[in-house]
Amino acid sequence: MAKAKSNSKFMQPMKISPELAEVVGKGPMPRTEVTKKIWVYIKKHKRQDPENMRDIIADEKLAKVFGPKKKKVNMFEMTKLINNHLS
Repeated sequence: MAKAKSNSKFMQPMKISPELAEVVGKGPMPRTEVTKKIWVYIKKHKRQDPENMRDIIADEKLAKVFGPKKKKVNMFEMTKLINNHLS
């Protein structure tokens, strides 16, 4: 039986941009860890829209990650924006 390697990309440590490092800490770290840490930050700083918990309201640090024109993003868009800060 062949061993599945589908998760190996997600577990590979990635370089983190300085903007993202302000939120999640210095890297490298796997995407899964980045995602966990970004959610810890969002919940700790109460960045979820109370009317729609899927929407994230950017503060100064998150705005650097999301982009200057993005004041609010949904959690699915957030994942794509975070990927721009990983290499």
